[in-house]
Amino acid sequence: MQANGAGQGQDSELSCLNNSAQNGESSSAGEAHTNVNGLSTTNNGNSVSNNDGIPAPAASNNTVSSDANSVKKKKRLSQSEEDVIRLIGQHLHDLGLNQTVDLLMQESGCRLEHPSATKFRNHVVEGEWDKAESDLNELKALMHSPSAIVRMKFLLLQQKYLECLEDAKVLEALQVLRAELTPLKYNTERIHILSGYLMCSHAEDLRAKAEWEGKGTASRTKLLDKLQTIRDPMGGEKTQSGTSQHDSPYLPPSVMLPPRRLQTLLRQAVELQRERCLYHNTKLDSGLDSVSLLLDHACSRKQFPCYTQQILTEHCNEVWFCKFSNDGTKLATGSKDTTVIVWHVNTESHQLKLMKTLEGHAYGVSYLAWSPDDTYLIACGPDDCSELWLWNVQTGELRTKMSQSHEDSLTSVAWNPDGKRFVTGGQRGQFYQCDLDGNLLDSWEGVRVQCLWCLGDARTVLASDTHQRIRGYNFEDLTDRNIVQEDHPIMSFTVSKNGRLALLNVATQGVHLWDLHDRVLVRKYQGVTQGFYTIHSCFGGHNEDFIASGSEDHKVYIWHRRSELPIAELTGHSRTVNCVSWNPVVPGLLASASDDGTVRIWGPAPFLDVQDAEGLNECCSMDS
Repeated sequence: MQANGAGQGQDSELSCLNNSAQNGESSSAGEAHTNVNGLSTTNNGNSVSNNDGIPAPAASNNTVSSDANSVKKKKRLSQSEEDVIRLIGQHLHDLGLNQTVDLLMQESGCRLEHPSATKFRNHVVEGEWDKAESDLNELKALMHSPSAIVRMKFLLLQQKYLECLEDAKVLEALQVLRAELTPLKYNTERIHILSGYLMCSHAEDLRAKAEWEGKGTASRTKLLDKLQTIRDPMGGEKTQSGTSQHDSPYLPPSVMLPPRRLQTLLRQAVELQRERCLYHNTKLDSGLDSVSLLLDHACSRKQFPCYTQQILTEHCNEVWFCKFSNDGTKLATGSKDTTVIVWHVNTESHQLKLMKTLEGHAYGVSYLAWSPDDTYLIACGPDDCSELWLWNVQTGELRTKMSQSHEDSLTSVAWNPDGKRFVTGGQRGQFYQCDLDGNLLDSWEGVRVQCLWCLGDARTVLASDTHQRIRGYNFEDLTDRNIVQEDHPIMSFTVSKNGRLALLNVATQGVHLWDLHDRVLVRKYQGVTQGFYTIHSCFGGHNEDFIASGSEDHKVYIWHRRSELPIAELTGHSRTVNCVSWNPVVPGLLASASDDGTVRIWGPAPFLDVQDAEGLNECCSMDS
């Protein structure tokens, strides 16, 4: 029985068998024999018998012909259908259902993999290295890149060498190293490492140093996975970045499927659905056991922090700022009433409880910054404030009250990642770097600072200024450079954890997302009302996939980072929302501070009936 397109190329050789194979027909020079509904008949219609061997009345030629034609009209499998059958076959084979695989391949007329590949696989699993090496030479003609044979042979011989060492066959291992591996002239650095394993005193020492499972099915299966997934850099045209547009395995999938290919495709589908889900706010589990493959992934908005869980009313005036600690266990809020309140966050119940009230400020508190280890908290005031306060949060003691000049305006602050220094400044031209005792380490003259941020390199400080830009300042080599240029005043900004993205609140424009590396405007988010008040936005949620901002229309707006339209508008505040902060540890916890004197804690919907949850007054409205 002949495969479709036999002799026309390696891929066609592996496709399903031709129509006669699919229909179960066989032909000879004189006649065709067909099984129809359990009856056996020849093409001349003169000899007919049933399954019991008892002669039956002869069927007419027309009847036999029509039945045969109906079989011949059986649909030929498309390429995608063949691929699916092979993927299912591979998965069943991995589950040990080999008889089922044989029946599937027989009935479909497909072949799971090339016979040479099957032979190669069996020889590797059995540890017959000379035969496996011979099989590679047969597979060479089927490879996209015949030169790949060297790398694949190297991996085979490496396994052979390690197994000889484990079996204490040192002379044989030395022979493999000198006479087989070294002449390949491939990866000489690795050969030097392999030669060092000759000094291992016992098998356990070898396995530990080589980070190898040892002789047996586990390491050989892992070797097969490597051999199947090695990619050919010459498999496609080069893109402008120099990478290959269509990298392909050395062994084409028509010859041997990549390992666990069906699970890989299913995992990719699940991940893509999660990435496209506007409300997905939990850790991405790469495994398939935690999800159902029978339904598309969809998160309910009731799982999203859209509902007021708690209202904090301890401040007696406008609340200008709020910020969760880095470990997510505390929330600091600053108010026009000159106090800072530190709240304890129960990460299980998501309830907040007053922990400490820090008093003694001569001005209102408009900005707060936690030290990297959450030991200290710095508080800044409004434009006419020339002081900043550095508190020890655990003891409640004021460690430093810093003021360089009564004419200064210290309205913003940012911690250096080392936790030993911070930078501060304001719109009157002050820009200082200080230690924990408030001692001046460095200063930059003539910079009217609106907002500050220290990058993770511990050298670069980002500062937005009155020229509608963000510049990077290096206090070590005293260099600066322009990074972001807007057409309107930048009222505040924050930076993502990886230092790549900056989120700006721009006067009369709203919220803008910038790529700091490429120095380009990525997205403008719609909906928020932003005038010339200082409003602070934030990144948040799992993997910082979401963006939240306060607004002068009394709402909190939430966007998915990839979507310009808001996915949630949180109502409840009665005046301008000045600041929002997303808990960095609990993705479902969000805080907002408002001129109405309250701080609202937002979380998922309470455990209510669907109708009750839909009827909550303080829920979010969603844009589709």
